[in-house]
Amino acid sequence: MPYPSLASKLPDVGTSIFAVMTQLAQDSGAINLAQGFPDYDPPRPLLEALGRHVLTPGHQQYAPMPGLPRLREAIAAKTARLYNYLPDPATEITVTSGATEALYAVLAAVVRPGDEVVILEPAYDLYAPAVRLQGGVPVYVPLLQPHFRPDWDRVAAALTPRTRLVMLNSPHNPTGATLTPTDLDTLAELLRPTPTLLLSDEVYEHMVFDGEPHHSVAGHPELRERAFVLSSFGKTYHATGWKVGYCVAPPALTAELRRVHQFITFSVSTPTQHALADVLPETSLYDALPAFYQQKRDLFRELLAGTGFRLLPVQGAYFQVADYQALAPDLDDETFARRLTQKTGVAVVPLSAFYHNRQDHRLVRFCFAKQEATLRAAAERLRQL
Repeated sequence: MPYPSLASKLPDVGTSIFAVMTQLAQDSGAINLAQGFPDYDPPRPLLEALGRHVLTPGHQQYAPMPGLPRLREAIAAKTARLYNYLPDPATEITVTSGATEALYAVLAAVVRPGDEVVILEPAYDLYAPAVRLQGGVPVYVPLLQPHFRPDWDRVAAALTPRTRLVMLNSPHNPTGATLTPTDLDTLAELLRPTPTLLLSDEVYEHMVFDGEPHHSVAGHPELRERAFVLSSFGKTYHATGWKVGYCVAPPALTAELRRVHQFITFSVSTPTQHALADVLPETSLYDALPAFYQQKRDLFRELLAGTGFRLLPVQGAYFQVADYQALAPDLDDETFARRLTQKTGVAVVPLSAFYHNRQDHRLVRFCFAKQEATLRAAAERLRQL
């Protein structure tokens, strides 16, 4: 009896490079600096709050589809405190199953077959496949090296009457670049005569270094009127496995997001939302993050001095991009990443994984969201190269 055939919607997409390199690290006994997750626990007050709510009667059932009202109110207060804009918790904030679900739900809500979506590359590997699953057409615009700045002239040239959405990411994964107020003003000018929407992925918003603030689209009066702004409690509280994020958007855009969100996950873990609502007003927990991660950035860069890697600038997030050509000029980045994992015992991600056409600039990405002992052990292995 013949089996029914299934034509893949993404025939050219395999397993995520992050899962591949993490599995290779586990198989090789390597220190995993590839996948972007900490090797330390969330803040104690958050863990204690979750423990309380897990045992609270009535907190084990479905939360409201948009998120617990008390959590949305806390998110609104946080947004106002940081970005001088108070969104309406009832109509402009939606709690999602991680920023990943928020991003997918946005694309499913607004992108129709044939719509174009501008993606600045290198880009997180979810963006383009999620666009294509909606029938959209990714339009790729390269960021300018070595600082990975947007080329706004090329962005302007990429905009057409078919452009439905522009996708931003700041602080940027994988490069750690950040956008400036001038960048946001320039983008506002480009989009002003168009109906184009904006998706701003700001999951690393609390990791901006050297005394600089994060410049959120939510804080830009003109851009926020056409924008979905995504954030992540997983990144903010070292709890990536909890998978809780949220989206701030104007009422009409939020309504469309929720129409899709309700059929993807409907609602997010109730005790987890209660725990987050308890600790979110404790602003010191996220106010301390820039210094916390800058110390890790600076330590890691110091430890890699003299290893042969050329380290690119890092303005935010918790990733370090490095040029390895002095060590292995003849190896493509994927081969180098695999050899580094298997022979040196440190797992990294090749930067070509963040390009739709696998452009190879001889760069790899390290994650420095690790304990000091982990970073020192990794550096010791890298010094053996």
